[in-house]
Amino acid sequence: MTLLSPFPRLLNVGLSGVLVTFCSHLTEPANRAALAFRACVDAANILGVRETSTSLTSTFVSFDLALISNDALREQLLDLLVQQDWCSAELPAQRRLWHIPTAFGGENGPQLAEVANFTGLSVAAAIAMIEATPVRVLTIGFAPGQPYLGILPERWDVPRQSALTSSVPEGALVTAIRQLIVFTATTPTGWRHIGQTAFRGFRPESDTPFALNPGDELQFAAISGAELDQIRMGDTSGNGGAEIKDIL
Repeated sequence: MTLLSPFPRLLNVGLSGVLVTFCSHLTEPANRAALAFRACVDAANILGVRETSTSLTSTFVSFDLALISNDALREQLLDLLVQQDWCSAELPAQRRLWHIPTAFGGENGPQLAEVANFTGLSVAAAIAMIEATPVRVLTIGFAPGQPYLGILPERWDVPRQSALTSSVPEGALVTAIRQLIVFTATTPTGWRHIGQTAFRGFRPESDTPFALNPGDELQFAAISGAELDQIRMGDTSGNGGAEIKDIL
């Protein structure tokens, strides 16, 4: 079986991997397709599939050559691909919605005013729009457990900086190109620092070191710097005061 359009596209990755790509650039439907198709592959229990994962627009399938050939796996993946339009598929069930307290601006978000200026909003309006916009965990990457979140409205198509900020702390909320990230470690970045959380996305001491999964959603709630300090003193879970509920 073959596909008649450029996407979805199947590419071999090394000897034991197949990458299924739904678009050449990030879109909400392409990310939806990657998440939904991964769940479908997992549910299919294909003999020889060892592991699946997703990027912004692709599903990666790792397999055991001793149990299934590349050709046989590709044929089974193609059979799944033609079952529906994956770009309009339902997202996987049992995703979680996290409400995360966030201190915006000032020392906790020194580049918020710069970002607000890019978007054409006042600082207050920029914070209000962030608070009102749940964002999906599009993928985990760059650092252990670190979420790429989006997709924000078009006015948030803020470019990366031309130079690096030397360091932002763990829990920093940063933005660029219609996405948000909550950093999981202190690191340099070309993204702009707009807020600060006490959320720990990477917890190496835990049985589940990655706190977030692709498909989870986050919503940020503005608090003061003093309230953030109180959370830091009282919270030992790593959740940073976040409230969690399942998305059915």
